[in-house]
Amino acid sequence: MAGQGAQEHPHGADRLCETGDRVYSRAVRRGRVPRRDAEPVPCLLELALLHPDPDDMDWLVPTSPQEVMTRLLRGMYDEVSASQRRVGSAVAAAEWYAGLGGQVRPSGAAGEGSAIRVLDGLPRIQTAMDEATKACTTEVLTVQPGGIRREAELSEGLHRALALRRRGVRMRDLYTHVARHGHGLLTYLELMGDAVESRTLDEVIDRLILFDRTVAFIPANTDRTMALELRHPAIVEYLVTVFERLWRLAIPLTAPLPETGIEGISHRERSIAALLAEGHQDAVIAERLGISVRTCRAHIARLSETLGAVSRTQLGVRIAQAGLDGPPGAAGPPKLSVPGRRGEKAAFTAARKKSRRKSSPDVEDPLAAPTEG
Repeated sequence: MAGQGAQEHPHGADRLCETGDRVYSRAVRRGRVPRRDAEPVPCLLELALLHPDPDDMDWLVPTSPQEVMTRLLRGMYDEVSASQRRVGSAVAAAEWYAGLGGQVRPSGAAGEGSAIRVLDGLPRIQTAMDEATKACTTEVLTVQPGGIRREAELSEGLHRALALRRRGVRMRDLYTHVARHGHGLLTYLELMGDAVESRTLDEVIDRLILFDRTVAFIPANTDRTMALELRHPAIVEYLVTVFERLWRLAIPLTAPLPETGIEGISHRERSIAALLAEGHQDAVIAERLGISVRTCRAHIARLSETLGAVSRTQLGVRIAQAGLDGPPGAAGPPKLSVPGRRGEKAAFTAARKKSRRKSSPDVEDPLAAPTEG
């Protein structure tokens, strides 16, 4: 019976079949349903959306929608984290194999048809990016880590972006949430109009630029004076899949960030709390969220004040108690009440609005132009 149900209902909890949707919704509304009502939809038991009532085994009670939502969000977060780790491993392996190839390759530059080409130096990177931009006909996908984009970077690549728009090329860009505070980016998007769609995440992978899903550019060292030009179909397809999964989880730049559900804690502080709970140092957290270390520590101080913590150890405990130790977006308690600090919290919340400062921008590099070509 179970095997037959799995074949008839090949789906997960994120997209129930019509019958499963109807039975689960009825169970949520009524508190339970007869076991016989769930016989046509064994998927509800297999996905742990329904389970037997301990008081009467002929009835089934539903798992709460909040718990199901948290389970789905944690699954997506783990999937994206695993993809980010695999991308890092692939880049490291590509660098290593490229180095070996340079040792045995005959003298002379590699052919233009090479699947992996190392671009050493900013002029070579820029030239290759210009060539890919001119050859692009349909789509550009970019991931831009770091914080607020400098207007000089955006202006430098604006002419290429406008040329792509005139040719009907569509562009999709991923940024961190911090980039929302940059006036230069908002001006750039206004100039580009419908040709560009942008979304943001708490964290993104390292810089990635894809042209027509046939060629990709990624940094090859930490100071970004070297880059890899990737044309191998399997590698490019893998990077496109990573982009699309991040895109699905991202929030449109024109839409507001979701509320944390906890009074006095912003979305960014929610993200910082989750990374603190994972044991990361301030510098690592700042880099991953695209903010300066100074800004990160200011947010941690405000987080400690809001939660009533006087030490990092106590802050970790309070983060767990408030349900902030999971990935951003996971369900948490609707309100946080710290004993003896309710009056202080209200005053602090009002004062913090005056003290917020914008984070400093990242270092300029050739892979940071709007197309980002």
